[in-house]
Amino acid sequence: MIVVEDLHKHFGGFHAVDGASLEIREGSITGLVGPNGAGKTTLFNVIAGVLEPTSGRVLMGGEDITGLPPHELFAKGLLRTFQIAHEFSSMTVRENLMMVPANQAGETLWNAWFHRGTVAQEERELAKKADEVLEFLTIDHLADEKAGNLSGGQKKLLELGRTMMVDARIVFLDEVGAGVNRTLLNTIGDAILRLNKERGYTFCMIEHDMDFIGRLCDPVIVMAEGRVLAEGTIDEIKANEQVIEAYLGTGLKNKTAAPASP
Repeated sequence: MIVVEDLHKHFGGFHAVDGASLEIREGSITGLVGPNGAGKTTLFNVIAGVLEPTSGRVLMGGEDITGLPPHELFAKGLLRTFQIAHEFSSMTVRENLMMVPANQAGETLWNAWFHRGTVAQEERELAKKADEVLEFLTIDHLADEKAGNLSGGQKKLLELGRTMMVDARIVFLDEVGAGVNRTLLNTIGDAILRLNKERGYTFCMIEHDMDFIGRLCDPVIVMAEGRVLAEGTIDEIKANEQVIEAYLGTGLKNKTAAPASP
């Protein structure tokens, strides 16, 4: 579904992404891991149109989408979430979801004045869909809660719910587990697996929790210093000496070695 070809993103003399090439298969849950500063989030931002690349290409289903703005990629079904949730804090959880679909009838003054019935009908349909999404995510009891009052994990579920309000084809998840307790993390993981298996969503996710990655992702891609270092199953990645050196660090590698005999 996504092909990244020799992608570069420079900030002055700093090469945040430095010749990265990778593929994300349709129907997969692909993990993207690596040490801090490896270029993972910058890569996400370039693919999702937040940043323009210095050079290189991004293809989606064979179409060159390099440099397209986020709203055009949104219309094509490419969505991303953020490490820090971006909710409308003063609106309810249901209203946050109802805001997602583009080109709603009520967005024009003409319709708001002269086609109130059409606007009201669309809002009822959106509210119904939002409630179905919240039930799917097991947070329907929070439908009327102000989004700003949610816990960090609940906000991550709300972010995931936004992707379900439109016809998402691929979703980029940026550290969906950051700051989330284990119980809610399991709920988020269950939702991602169901969306993948039951609705055909393709996911690519940045995550530092290797247990979470191991449960969900195949393949796992490792980045270091702006480039792709390795790709494989979670077991192959854990056994890769280059990955151990770059991602875990020599100190941790030495700590995990068998202790010397007294």
